Amino acid sequence: MAVQDIVYAELFTSDKVAAVDYFVSALGFSKVADSVETDRSSVLLRQGDVKLVVTSGRGVWRFLDEHGDGIADIAFSCEDPAAAVERAVAAGAARLDSSRGTVVVSGFGGVAHTLLPASAPPGEPLADGRRWTPCPPLAKRAAPARIRLLDHVAVCLAGGTLDWYADYYRDAFGFSRYSSEYVAVGGQAMDSIVVRSASGRATFTLVAPDPAKEPGQLDTFLEHNSGPGVQHLAFLVDDIIAAVGEARDRGVEFLNTPDTYYDLLAERFDGDTDRIAELRKAQVLADRDEWGHLLQLFSRSPYERNTLFFELIQRQGSRGFGSANIRALYEAVELDRLTS
Repeated sequence: MAVQDIVYAELFTSDKVAAVDYFVSALGFSKVADSVETDRSSVLLRQGDVKLVVTSGRGVWRFLDEHGDGIADIAFSCEDPAAAVERAVAAGAARLDSSRGTVVVSGFGGVAHTLLPASAPPGEPLADGRRWTPCPPLAKRAAPARIRLLDHVAVCLAGGTLDWYADYYRDAFGFSRYSSEYVAVGGQAMDSIVVRSASGRATFTLVAPDPAKEPGQLDTFLEHNSGPGVQHLAFLVDDIIAAVGEARDRGVEFLNTPDTYYDLLAERFDGDTDRIAELRKAQVLADRDEWGHLLQLFSRSPYERNTLFFELIQRQGSRGFGSANIRALYEAVELDRLTS
């Protein structure tokens, strides 16, 4: 009954052409298939093991009016979807209507979870009830393929609800708590809990502002998104320096990292000046834990409400989420929020 994997994340957008072009031209995804329904049309994109569905049309207007462009569905695979939905409903999930005959339950805010069988029927890219028409393969990829898998999904929640949602994903979908972090920056603070499926292939980083502190970037997200939502998708790459350089050349805007960050980095990285100079040039963040190193960088949001953004992450043995970088990310996003 427990969740095994994330099958796809579905983005609802008011401009499907621009959204698809961003993923294909700038981030290296490929078009796999198209689906046209009476009230919406979708494109299935893939890179490595990551599948994204980009959807527009009058059937998604209600979501767009409330939340703007953003992730509306994170589909889970499980051995027995019928049993999985019963477990989720027993834990407090709402069973949502689906015109395709699939099982859909509530997640957080306006985000739903479609529960799918662990394997799709032969010849079908997804077992989600849509009729998909394969796209002809391109002779040449628009951008190099760098992304291997979806490392984690960051979810922004309202202050004071973090523990409730961590328990909800445990009881409804079989996730367990992996780690937690509290970060205070000036008069602001955020709390986070990482939850992960038993398979280890579905990971959510739940973040929320501390309601006892001054409002900051997470409060701004919640305001612009009209409630909880997916803050960012983290894509795992093997060579982040190359991936960031190529994405930047193709139009992806990344957050600026304070120069003082790299001055302090030498103390944590044993004075490896050549490596630090390379990271400084690329503006990539670095951290390490008892298992190894972690490199990461975050994009600016390409959407009008400045909500959803993306992360490129490279793991060199590290199993964590960049504890020392959480503060740097918070400060970088806060600076970007105040100056943009």
